[in-house]
Amino acid sequence: QVQLVESGGGLVQAEDSLRLSCAASGRTFSSYTMAWFRQAPGKEREFVAAIGRRGLSTYYADSVKGRFTISRDNAKNTVYLQMNSLKPTDTATYYCAAAFGAVGTKRSTEVGGYDDWGQGTQVTVSS
Repeated sequence: QVQLVESGGGLVQAEDSLRLSCAASGRTFSSYTMAWFRQAPGKEREFVAAIGRRGLSTYYADSVKGRFTISRDNAKNTVYLQMNSLKPTDTATYYCAAAFGAVGTKRSTEVGGYDDWGQGTQVTVSS
């Protein structure tokens, strides 16, 4: 099991940038596939981005491709989500998630593919 704590959310204007961080503690961070999901009020939690254990493989939802970048620093036990050109439709609570070991491409985009979750950080984008 790994404990996850997100930070970096806030209130920004459209076209602004934010960088979210997720600090992990517990078992070996580099053994985990990591991901970001988000959930807007009244909507289901949806996949945003995922990154493999060594950071060599990344996957993105079509809605954020080209604007968001997921990365990780295994020495710091941290995964990041750089969000550029933010839109009001990006407004949501953003959650960090971890899965022990490798996760298949399709499974990595599913809520059920992850075992551990952070408490979330709110991102609000005004127009």
